[in-house]
Amino acid sequence: MSGSSLDALASRARFGKFVSVGVVGAISDNLVLTVLGLGIGIPEMAAKAAGIETAILVMFLVNEHWTFADQGTGGTLPFARRLGKSHLVRAGGSSIQLVVYWVLTQRLTFELNLFGTDLWFIAASPVAIGVAMSVNYVFESLFTWQVHTES
Repeated sequence: MSGSSLDALASRARFGKFVSVGVVGAISDNLVLTVLGLGIGIPEMAAKAAGIETAILVMFLVNEHWTFADQGTGGTLPFARRLGKSHLVRAGGSSIQLVVYWVLTQRLTFELNLFGTDLWFIAASPVAIGVAMSVNYVFESLFTWQVHTES
């Protein structure tokens, strides 16, 4: 990786924005997980997958208009390409997140009981999100928005 690529990745301002957007995504993800899991009774892994997809869409839109607003060309087709690339890139992070979440909720025997309800499936989600975030930042920066090509 060249010096300019590392410099672009090390941008504190961009990383701070990315993390801020990640918090918005984590809230979206966990809100969907909670509503589907607790409110509707959808199985944990399916609710988590729906939460991840919601977060991907929310974060892409915020990143598109804030974190990486100065990157890429305008227009519907370039936007659609970036959205497709973002999903492709985030497939790796999403896979990592789902595996970590699966291990935490399906293989470990933790319980977090509150008012007679085990909420571990919700508490495990931010851990899985945190692990996947670093993978997503590097690949989104380099592949989706190509920050290393800045002039």
